[in-house]
Amino acid sequence: MERLQKILSQAGVASRRASEQLMLQGRVTVNGATIRELGSKADPARDEIRVDGRRVAVVERHRYILLNKPRGYVTTRSDPEHRPTVVDLVGAREYVYPVGRLDFESEGLLILTNDGDLAAKLTHPRHGVARVYEARVLGVPDAHDLNRLSRGIVIEGRRTAGAEVIVLGARRGPRADIDPRARSEGRSTSTLRITIHEGRNRQVRKMCEAIGHPVAHLQRVAIGPIRDVKLKVGQWRELTAEEVKRLKRSVDSEGG
Repeated sequence: MERLQKILSQAGVASRRASEQLMLQGRVTVNGATIRELGSKADPARDEIRVDGRRVAVVERHRYILLNKPRGYVTTRSDPEHRPTVVDLVGAREYVYPVGRLDFESEGLLILTNDGDLAAKLTHPRHGVARVYEARVLGVPDAHDLNRLSRGIVIEGRRTAGAEVIVLGARRGPRADIDPRARSEGRSTSTLRITIHEGRNRQVRKMCEAIGHPVAHLQRVAIGPIRDVKLKVGQWRELTAEEVKRLKRSVDSEGG
């Protein structure tokens, strides 16, 4: 017997936290009875477990998908506004779901999986998995701005963890391919590589906005040890067995 939220997570239905919400919302049944108690247990081999009426199957194999997300896709399985989702791009038969967030206007690397245990570790702040972004921002941050990012920025009343920031380059004068604000204001742009170890909503955008250098373009280039400069925007592939091992080692070492 195992806790129900763990069973749902291992089956790839959702992360453990999200599975708890499904239970609290009365969307989970075991042998026909609605289960709302978070301490409830079940036997996945014997009990009939359903979510929204759909039977939860024991996962026969885990999948680990690396997607280079384009702009204009939401990082969810479904969207009430009927916008395209990242799951639409990969078309997986298994019930995979995206790990963490990457906002609608951003692009870059995103992992989708049905391995609930790994997904939980990758998203839990305790493990502090590095996420590396390249942000093209309006203007050129000075040393004071960069120091603020490195020490942490107060966003919505709570300070972010310290970030690692490197200036990759700067371009004087407006560019034709960036945010209309830069063209209208005639502002210069610069590119920053920002490494964070938490995944708050639109965090990098809000951090850059807070120092007066809003993001014109944002791309995630690494998740922990996972990088792929050859994977084009909109393309996806399976992680290799070695990459999965490295990813699991990274969360185990960071989590202590």
